[in-house]
Amino acid sequence: MIHNVTLRRATITLALAAAFTSTAMAATEKAATWNGKTPPLATPWTAQVSPAHALPEYPRPQLARPSLEHPQWLNLNGLWQFAVADGKGAPPFGKTLDEKVLVPYPIESVLSGVQKHADDMFYRRLVDVPAAFTAKGQHVMLNFGAVAQDATVYVNGKEVARHTGGYTSFSADITPALQAKGPQEIVVAVHAPVDSVDVMVGKQRLKPEGIFYTAASGIWQSVWIEPVAATSLAQLQFTPAASLDAFTVNAKVQGTADGATLHVTAFANGKPAGEATGPAGQPLQLKISHPHTWSPDDPFLYTFKATLEQGGQRDEVTSYAGLRTIGIKKVGGLNRITLNGKTTFLLATLDQGYWPDGIHTAPTDAALKFDIQKTKDLGFNTIRKHIKVEPARWYYWADRIGLMVWQDMPALPNGHNEKLSEEAKANFRKDVTAIVEQLKGETSIIGWIPFNEGWGQWSIPAAGELATQIKQLDPSRLVNARSGYNCCDTKGDVHAGDIIDVHDYQGPGLPAPDATRAAMDGEHGGLTLGVPGHVWPNTPINPYGEVKDNAALNAGYVKNTAVLRDKGPGIGVSGSVYTQITDVEGEHNGLYTYDRKVEKVDETQVRAINQATIKAGGEP
Repeated sequence: MIHNVTLRRATITLALAAAFTSTAMAATEKAATWNGKTPPLATPWTAQVSPAHALPEYPRPQLARPSLEHPQWLNLNGLWQFAVADGKGAPPFGKTLDEKVLVPYPIESVLSGVQKHADDMFYRRLVDVPAAFTAKGQHVMLNFGAVAQDATVYVNGKEVARHTGGYTSFSADITPALQAKGPQEIVVAVHAPVDSVDVMVGKQRLKPEGIFYTAASGIWQSVWIEPVAATSLAQLQFTPAASLDAFTVNAKVQGTADGATLHVTAFANGKPAGEATGPAGQPLQLKISHPHTWSPDDPFLYTFKATLEQGGQRDEVTSYAGLRTIGIKKVGGLNRITLNGKTTFLLATLDQGYWPDGIHTAPTDAALKFDIQKTKDLGFNTIRKHIKVEPARWYYWADRIGLMVWQDMPALPNGHNEKLSEEAKANFRKDVTAIVEQLKGETSIIGWIPFNEGWGQWSIPAAGELATQIKQLDPSRLVNARSGYNCCDTKGDVHAGDIIDVHDYQGPGLPAPDATRAAMDGEHGGLTLGVPGHVWPNTPINPYGEVKDNAALNAGYVKNTAVLRDKGPGIGVSGSVYTQITDVEGEHNGLYTYDRKVEKVDETQVRAINQATIKAGGEP
């Protein structure tokens, strides 16, 4: 978003703000939470969360052991002991902590039960590991979806993992630390400085206001243990061939891969469609018979069974992926984005992934799916995941429902920071690499965005350098070096990457492609309509782009999008991003309210203009 413009224009009289806030708070539904606290704003799923029902679904659909339908695992989501720390004291081994926290909800959220920030904290839990997990020489892996920001993990007083980065998963083989019998003590020490230091934080702030939001600290994605063979598969990625009739299979192995063999079978609707075998440390070429491509109109996914064998031991997992390519080609003399070789207009919403009850963590898996499904129902074919990385199940739903995804990198906190330290720059590059490596197996992701409006960009060349870094890691996708090069004193076009991207509120922007890049409007719209009783407390309506009622919002959206339909194809515009799918805290410009209870637009009207726009910008 053109945020500095928004902030300059986001003024309202104190009397009006007080009157609106009073009305909204009086009307807010007082849904109960598991801990008896009243949420600032309840969603339809708030009351479904409890210590016995805290994201019970298997969290890693692309590497399920032995299958997603019947995974062998132990979910550690639920109540953990908790204590605020000073960052100096020793971990509380063997000590009962006074507070309780519901994992995996960030500590600032009402669903966590803590509902306050701390820079340093301890989590503690006693776990009975099933005897079957260690039978026949198996090892036990302890997995974390994400912990913000720095985590040190101990099992029975022994350090088993140390991880930095609030948006990436990590695992530890805890077998050597396990006791022969009795409960096993897990302690996690977390440091979460949020925006007080130069680390990836996205839009989190210790003092949220305007276009910046509540922090999400501590464990915020699922935690679980599972048994694996001594040598096991840690990651499987399937990259479609440019010919759309094969996958390149890359496996990462936990343990030594010497002498290990990997066998992969592809299935289409339950029937074998191809197989390949080879050394585990080398890429496999998996040819597909009668190939069936993936697209938003037909999100067909192949499933895979992979078996790793070494010295008589076997590790079996299931996975999935779609056959699709993304690229740029000249059509009518202009560079345009193509999906599976065909010109495709990428019509997106901005999706920030915030929740009033769980902040960064959706209250339930159904809630996680909701935003994606509603985006599809409204006729969009793409999502821009804005300055946040989601849990694996979010991408699973995008893959299955059929939405393409522009994936942002979470921003550093301090604007266009030319004084950024070399250490902070190196850490940012390292975090970008980790995110790309973690997510590049997701079918829905078609492009990467390292910088938004230059946030955290320390120099003019930095956007080009990051674009090159990402392209080397993942040449199969597009790279949008900087979304919104034209705004917020971002020093202009960096002439890098695959995309020219402008932001234009209300817009839309209509940039033309150049000799090497396609063009898109990376943000536009932002039509604002607050719904009393469904807004975050103490947030006055931002008058920037304000409309008076639902009818005006519908008319404004249709008129805005019609410009893309009527003018975009001739200019060569390949995509757009409307701000945004839901309200978020102080921003009330969503198509849905923040609590997901009110759809502000007429779905039929929005879907009709969206479908017409995609058709107009697609293959002739």
